[in-house]
Amino acid sequence: MSIDMYQENILDHYENPQNFGHLDSCDVKAHDSNPLCGDTFDFELKFKDGKIDDVKFSGHGCAISTASASMLTEKIKSLPIEEVKKLEQKDILELLGIELSHVRIKCAMLPLKVVKLGVYEYLDKSKK
Repeated sequence: MSIDMYQENILDHYENPQNFGHLDSCDVKAHDSNPLCGDTFDFELKFKDGKIDDVKFSGHGCAISTASASMLTEKIKSLPIEEVKKLEQKDILELLGIELSHVRIKCAMLPLKVVKLGVYEYLDKSKK
């Protein structure tokens, strides 16, 4: 894919985010924000058989963070919890397909941070 195609993909996910909204019921809800830019997201996660069964996100952010959230929800649906725990910066940058400045990387990583907060909260609740 060319850079232009990746940029179009990011814009498409920003303007038409996948899995945006709320679940009827969820196992865990996680929230975080980036105070430097004002991006803020909530993720609602539902788990089944050790996998993410469903996910929705809400909130607002720049094109990069919203596209990252949208693409991430598509990637993690049906993914085993252990695989989600292993996701890292390179995986998010691969989804986005473009190079980002240090400041923009924080935008791209916020959704993954929120998802992992939710996963670890769920795992903690499951142990109790």
